[in-house]
Amino acid sequence: MKQPARFVVTALALAVIAGCGGMREKEEAAPAAAVSSQEARMVERVATGMAAPAPMMSADWAMQPPPESREKYADLEDNPVHVAAKDPVSTFSLDVDTGSYSNVRRYLRSGQLPPQDAVRVEEMVNYFRYDYPAPTGEHPFGVGTEVARAPWNPEHLLVRIGVKAQAPDAVPMPPANLVFLVDVSGSMHDPDKLPLVRASLKMLVDQLRPEDKVSLVVYAGRTAVELPSTPGSKKAEILAAIDRLEAGGSTAGEAAIRLAYQQARAGFIKGGVNRILMATDGDFNVGVTDQETLEGMVERERADGISLSMLAYGTGNVNDALMEQLADKGNGNYSYIDSVDEARKVLVDEMASTLQTVAKDVKVQVEFNPALVAEYRLIGYENRMLREEDFRNDKIDAGEVGAGRAVTALYEVTPVGAKTLHGDRRYETTDKPAATAKHGNELAFVRVRYKQPDGDSAVEFAQPVVKPATVGTGSDDLRFAASVAGFGQLLRGGKYTGQWSYDDAATLARGATGKDEDGWRGEFVRLVKTAAALAGGAR
Repeated sequence: MKQPARFVVTALALAVIAGCGGMREKEEAAPAAAVSSQEARMVERVATGMAAPAPMMSADWAMQPPPESREKYADLEDNPVHVAAKDPVSTFSLDVDTGSYSNVRRYLRSGQLPPQDAVRVEEMVNYFRYDYPAPTGEHPFGVGTEVARAPWNPEHLLVRIGVKAQAPDAVPMPPANLVFLVDVSGSMHDPDKLPLVRASLKMLVDQLRPEDKVSLVVYAGRTAVELPSTPGSKKAEILAAIDRLEAGGSTAGEAAIRLAYQQARAGFIKGGVNRILMATDGDFNVGVTDQETLEGMVERERADGISLSMLAYGTGNVNDALMEQLADKGNGNYSYIDSVDEARKVLVDEMASTLQTVAKDVKVQVEFNPALVAEYRLIGYENRMLREEDFRNDKIDAGEVGAGRAVTALYEVTPVGAKTLHGDRRYETTDKPAATAKHGNELAFVRVRYKQPDGDSAVEFAQPVVKPATVGTGSDDLRFAASVAGFGQLLRGGKYTGQWSYDDAATLARGATGKDEDGWRGEFVRLVKTAAALAGGAR
């Protein structure tokens, strides 16, 4: 009988936060009810899931996914190992989504290992902040590389490519025209759904400036404009509309998205941020045909400067496959919100990188030097892979990078002379190119191509990845990213990690937490330990 009690307390805590309405401007705010400091601390701890200083949902308060889950994940195969002499070029679209990590955290905190397809390794790695070099030249982001030993196979190398966008204060965010599109269907009634949506949106409203504006569209059995476009100076009016949200009815996703785009066009700000934030558990009733229609509509609207971000909530109905794709097609972000604290991270701490794009259609191409590299594989990014010829085809869509965002890509590289997965071929016809002799210390050559947020022509720049004279274990950032990448691979079955274990991942991460001012790295170590316990001694 304990579990229902936890649900009740969590619901009450979220309801209290939702009722408080965030931090209103003084001239608009109604007097707040007196709350003792002890009660305030209790509300904050329950609503954020904080049982310890680290910002996480404790296992004791976690929501349990239902026994018969209807969650949907895309079927992704791990990237294969490529022979550098035959296929030296790897091309992919940068990915700044982080939804997979918080979703995996939700599963682990509920006492379950996540489905393999719920684990997208690049999203787990990119959940964390890294100290990469800031841009110093004409481009809106800097690129840094590092080479170290692969922790799960010391004979292999780990090549890190780190992209760091210019800081938000270097590019002031233009006025924002935001449309909150909220699922209020019956499936959103649970405490970790609509109550958490209300608390999340209130945090974002508190960040609004007078030049920003917000409209609110709701959908269930019907779609409606709950709040027409309203300036950010009228916070009390916006918060009151959010407070009125109640769950009930069936779901009609396509009509709701169309109405949200109508609102976005009506309040369109030329040169500003024009974005729909869709909050849902993903349980909107669309068939295959409707999904294709939705994706086509989202692609057309992005061409007119209106982007779409997806905020997923709750358990049991999460349609991860659809929501991740809609955010991808809509030039937006996909986030999974499992607590008030995660909402604060996405919508407050990282608001600029969530909303403000500094470069679009960002593609990365890595050419490996077969004189030094026998084999390579890209870790993650399975649904972001591009063909070599797509790199300079500017009609091919790619990822967007927000202000201040750090994005990481990791390649596992087999040096020439080390044991490979591919055997020698009897009729080998391609010798190692003699031309590589003059670039003998280069492992690879990295090219980056992007467009300005409001531009149509692409800009390209490049730099080599030089093999260091002595290859060590790497910086804290690289070792921590490697631990996350290794952990993600283990959750996906550990196809390429050999005998490396969850304990090895925890040990590597523990020694690379660095300053960890926000506590996310420390939380990761605890999640790895939880996974090890749930796996029962398995790798």
